[in-house]
Amino acid sequence: MTKRTIDIVGAIIGLVLTSPLFLIISIFYLFGDSKGPIFFKQVRVGKNGKRFYIYKFRSMIVNAEEKLKADKELYEKYLRNNYKLEPHEDPRITNLGRFLRKTSLDEIPQLINVLKGEMSLVGPRPVVAEELREYGNRVNEFLSVKPGMTGYWAVSGRSDVDYPERVNLELYYVYNQSLLFDIKIIIKTFLIVLLKKGAY
Repeated sequence: MTKRTIDIVGAIIGLVLTSPLFLIISIFYLFGDSKGPIFFKQVRVGKNGKRFYIYKFRSMIVNAEEKLKADKELYEKYLRNNYKLEPHEDPRITNLGRFLRKTSLDEIPQLINVLKGEMSLVGPRPVVAEELREYGNRVNEFLSVKPGMTGYWAVSGRSDVDYPERVNLELYYVYNQSLLFDIKIIIKTFLIVLLKKGAY
């Protein structure tokens, strides 16, 4: 109950404080290679396997997934490389998107997910269904808590830390979660965002 209360209060404060950013960022979606919908939504797996739509500021072109899958060689590399590509070789990312990712501003709309109760401020990062296989027989433990906007993996290297090490970091949080641990992760998240570490 305490964690949920903190999530609600934190999400409301966060949305109020970032509302000017929502307005400013939205303007950039009126022209250029970013022209189109402001938000990107994708099905992720939440607590107890419940599916939900995660929200982000769109950092990719429209129909990005279709474009990636159309290039079979690149898509296979994407799968082999833990579901990501280097920024310079990813044809989906827009110029605005590169900036949003580098500064982690693309993640701000997830405050809506937190307010809706689909996510928490802190927890394992939500994954797409295909990634669940990386957790093997420990997948139920991974799905036993709400996913978070930030988490232990996110402050321990994020995109620089691949599977299977990511599994160990995410489950470390599951086994050791506490209010104090959450506070430490939130503080470290702010420092990492300011230093722009591990985000691309």
